[in-house]
Amino acid sequence: MTDTQILTIILALVPSTVVALVGILVNNSRLTDLSNRMDQRFSDMDRKMDHRFEDLKELWRSELHRVEEILDARLKHIEER
Repeated sequence: MTDTQILTIILALVPSTVVALVGILVNNSRLTDLSNRMDQRFSDMDRKMDHRFEDLKELWRSELHRVEEILDARLKHIEER
């Protein structure tokens, strides 16, 4: 093969290689953006769930405190007899 033939082959391969590399970089960029958005959504959902669990915990505490007061009052009433 002569230098001209080798140069022709290389010049024929360069555009498709460049297009493939650009496609890979663009795809990687889009996947990174998607990953960041998903991380943000999961973080938001985690904060919402934590808040909901805290609210539920407070509700249970207040209800259990109320039941405890009722039981204490009944026990006191029974002891007074």
